[in-house]
Amino acid sequence: MASKIAIIILAAGSSSRLGRPKQLLAYKNTTLLQNTIKEASSVENTFVIVVTGSNHDLIKTDLDSSKIKVTYNSNWESGMSSSINKGLSELLLLYPDCESCIFAVCDQPYVISKIFEDLIAEYQKTNKGIIASSYAETLGTPVLFDKKYFSNLLKLEGQEGAKKIINRFLDDAVSIPFEKGNIDIDTPEDYSDLIF
Repeated sequence: MASKIAIIILAAGSSSRLGRPKQLLAYKNTTLLQNTIKEASSVENTFVIVVTGSNHDLIKTDLDSSKIKVTYNSNWESGMSSSINKGLSELLLLYPDCESCIFAVCDQPYVISKIFEDLIAEYQKTNKGIIASSYAETLGTPVLFDKKYFSNLLKLEGQEGAKKIINRFLDDAVSIPFEKGNIDIDTPEDYSDLIF
């Protein structure tokens, strides 16, 4: 049996431009974060790690810790890299033999389980080390990394995110289409434009 793939959902930001925790915004009879967790959890042979930070206590009470692993990034204010580091460190603690992981964010409302499944299928088919989602002429999240990139991810600093690693190793990257992947919720306007 292939080893399980971790889906690490980064949900540590303070949603400063939105003015309230985006993780808890109502969406599809649940919340933005819960929707991402639901889609990730329905993918076979995966397990989900959620990295919280700002508003941790509020967000944690909304999550079912029996089904997912919630890990708190006390360093969340230092930027996206600290959440990647925290999620990956937690993964290596729980499953040191893990062969790959997917990073996702909680504010792409149109993410569905098929996106995660397509990333995994492409990884198994191509043997490439990075499988990214493509939208709006860019490559981004959700993105799958083979374990050979774990050390690079752990070295990210400050506001650096997964995109830095994708761009550095483009020759080992392929993409799958993610229609509407460019839509994320950063402002009250983004949220009011959201159709659900």
